[in-house]
Amino acid sequence: MNKGALRAPVARPPSEAEFGPGLALASILVIDDEPGMRNFLVKILAPRCKHVEQAASVEEASRLLDQAHFDIVILDNVMPGKNGLEWLHEQRQVGFFADAILITAFADLETAIQALRAGAADFVLKPFRSNQILNAVARSIDRQSLRRENYLLKHELSADAMAGRGRLLGRSPQITKIRETLERIAPRPTPVLFTGDSGTGKEIAARTLHALSDRADKPFVPVNCASASADLLAGELFGQVGAGKDGRHERQDGLLFHARGGTLFLDEIVEMPLPVQGMLLRVIEEMRIRPIGSTRDVPLNLRFIFATNADLDAAVDQGRFRRDLYHRINVVEIRMPRLADRKEDIHELAAMFMKKISHEMGMAPLPLPEGVLLKMACYDWPGNVRELRNLIERSLILGEYPPEFCDARVCESPDATDSLQAVERRHILAVLESCGGNRAEAARRLGVSRKTVDRKCAMWNA
Repeated sequence: MNKGALRAPVARPPSEAEFGPGLALASILVIDDEPGMRNFLVKILAPRCKHVEQAASVEEASRLLDQAHFDIVILDNVMPGKNGLEWLHEQRQVGFFADAILITAFADLETAIQALRAGAADFVLKPFRSNQILNAVARSIDRQSLRRENYLLKHELSADAMAGRGRLLGRSPQITKIRETLERIAPRPTPVLFTGDSGTGKEIAARTLHALSDRADKPFVPVNCASASADLLAGELFGQVGAGKDGRHERQDGLLFHARGGTLFLDEIVEMPLPVQGMLLRVIEEMRIRPIGSTRDVPLNLRFIFATNADLDAAVDQGRFRRDLYHRINVVEIRMPRLADRKEDIHELAAMFMKKISHEMGMAPLPLPEGVLLKMACYDWPGNVRELRNLIERSLILGEYPPEFCDARVCESPDATDSLQAVERRHILAVLESCGGNRAEAARRLGVSRKTVDRKCAMWNA
């Protein structure tokens, strides 16, 4: 071949960038009675999509939908026996959880109206080119993703779930052990039950577990089980299928459906009504959901995390909580410690809250002098970490700490003088004792140098 000869351009399929990343994750069912059209669509979609199935009739398609979930159904309208729109209308009555794209050779207004009434998301006119059907599928995937994001965002805003965001802070032995446990169980889909007093950071720990897992890029959906009645909570969780005000069958997808692939966090699980507990048990055991009013299940890929500040054993004995559900969710239990039991973490937590809240409010942060921190270390914190956060926010708004945290006396003790030096001595020696006498570790937890600890110990002959 001459060096100057031109090579014919090599035909390449359209790039993924042209249709978006969602196309590669889509599962699609093609329904058409013509083998040539089915083969053409499969040839276009299979190299670019996660999973593609085909059906030669609506009866075969119904059986496939009973067995598996599809994101998109591409449906020919004119087929022997029942047409595509009639079949689609029937499927919505029993549970149809995909977006339907209608392919038709007729573009009259009546067909378009019927397609909208039947719930078709899009329709493509025959004859069509490969990029037309790919664009239609990509648009449907993008719409599904947008609906999901909007639904979950509205849920978080309405439930004030944004307040639970953050990461698990602290260097105390209790928190260090919990963090190690989270890292160990993060790669596994095992259910986790967080227990402990209110305000100890159970949702923060749950979010940390989600962030450490391979589901970190998928949704984390928090649900407060005490926030709604049995009927409302069941509909919110499982979704429902039924007739709307205009007689058309409507579908409302629940949080379980929208959270698929990610993590569902059920807080205050002991408050879940008993009828909903039975529905949840079936979902956990079978990993399938059946929306209310549907006769068709949807397969589920989801991690469950639970939390409660109540005594679940007592709730089981009292008949308020199902024993079988209790044993199903209590695979790994992690008890969150009270703030009073991890006082060496107060400095780090207070500094984080001060930085975060002052930034959110657009205010200058207040300093955290040693005297205030030592008073905090002497306080019992019945409201735990949540109470500490509220104290920092209130102090920022008022421009000063409450008198009990900043007056001349640092803390009261019957066997020690009310002096800053006495409190400092007790606090440092307590941290040193919790470290087994390891001064380097005590210095790390206190946020000071090793020399400072050595100097203080020498001063106290400790």
